[in-house]
Amino acid sequence: MIEPSTISVILIGGLALLLAIGAPVSIAIALPSALCMLLIVDFERGAITSAQQMIGGADSFALLAIPFFILAGVIMNNGGIAERLINLARVLVGRTPAPLVQTNVIANAIFGSVSGSAVASAAAIGSTMSPMQRKAGYDRAFSAAANIASAPAGMLIPPSNTLIVYSLAAGGTSLGALFVAGYIPGILWALVCAVVGLVYARRHPELRGEPWPKFPVFLATFARAVPSLGLIVVAIGGIVAGFFTPTEGSAVAVIYSLLLSFFYRTISVKDLPRVLFDACRTSAIVIFLIAVSTIMSYVMTYARLPQLIAESLFGWTDSKIVVLLIMMLVLLLIGIPLDPTPAILIFTPIFLPIAVSYGIDPVHFGIVMVFNLSIAVISPPSAPVLFVGTQVAKVKLEPVIAKLMPFLVVLIALLFVIVFVPQLSLWLPGLMGLL
Repeated sequence: MIEPSTISVILIGGLALLLAIGAPVSIAIALPSALCMLLIVDFERGAITSAQQMIGGADSFALLAIPFFILAGVIMNNGGIAERLINLARVLVGRTPAPLVQTNVIANAIFGSVSGSAVASAAAIGSTMSPMQRKAGYDRAFSAAANIASAPAGMLIPPSNTLIVYSLAAGGTSLGALFVAGYIPGILWALVCAVVGLVYARRHPELRGEPWPKFPVFLATFARAVPSLGLIVVAIGGIVAGFFTPTEGSAVAVIYSLLLSFFYRTISVKDLPRVLFDACRTSAIVIFLIAVSTIMSYVMTYARLPQLIAESLFGWTDSKIVVLLIMMLVLLLIGIPLDPTPAILIFTPIFLPIAVSYGIDPVHFGIVMVFNLSIAVISPPSAPVLFVGTQVAKVKLEPVIAKLMPFLVVLIALLFVIVFVPQLSLWLPGLMGLL
């Protein structure tokens, strides 16, 4: 029988090679994993076991929450929700310095929490805000950077597909606890982005917003946005309160967003095939990644890869801080070329047992992972949100990267705070009895 160390080399080397030559992530995971499976047993049993692992990985009732939340997000993206949330953000910031930047940050946090996607948020909010900022005399590169930096707040503020994937990869860690745990880190993410906007405004005193509107105007704007915000109250509130499971909550989110879009008359029946196709295409990618990752998890267990990594870390250092810093550095570097979903599926089985052995709560570690990968999706040179943000702003990549650096510095500093102050993640779920 082939040695586990050889299996580890084939698995990791094959994954790295396929990613380096530009193969799709799902194929880069599936091919080395299946090859290792065939080497562990004979061809016939290896093929059958691989198929069984894929089917078992995708055959999960809890997993249905992902396509449902994706569908709800697509409906929201096509349902005219962004404009109402932007108007709400504008009346909230009033004459705050650099008000359109602050509006962008707040709108991204709100819309991201509704859509659950950093890319969708950067595209929807950025495409609306960029012309307004350009007309008002804002630096185009800085405006794009503010949009890019604030878009991932929705990966932390529920509903978050990334947290759902982590819950599954972590062996069923409470999704309700993860959802509640994401609120404070997600809000802090938006706040530090707003602070960078205020620093920018000090050098541009000419950028002032309109006075805060009179109360009737504010009330009318808020009333127009309340139905959109109701998705968070109905779906997430119902999950946290225990009225329904995350899967049931995701189905409620679809029905709510669809009825709301029909009420706004922004989606018609003839639009539904296109909306469903978009949601199915995105869901298929995620589900297939989860399915093939189960083969990799099986092979890693056989090769004792998590134990070998843990033993090497324990042998090198017994410092909890050093181990956490190593894991965060790996996640940050691997998260730039790799989408958060496969990154979580690959590294959660490796890193979570190590984190737990050091006394780190799985809910806290999940928030740390997602926060880390949220920074990665906006980090140069190849992060997806970075490219989407520059495209909708119609600016070149190089000046945007320069303006993005202050945001990255404060977000990385905030990551250290989230890592070493676990109560920022655990206080709310503990208060609500979810831990």
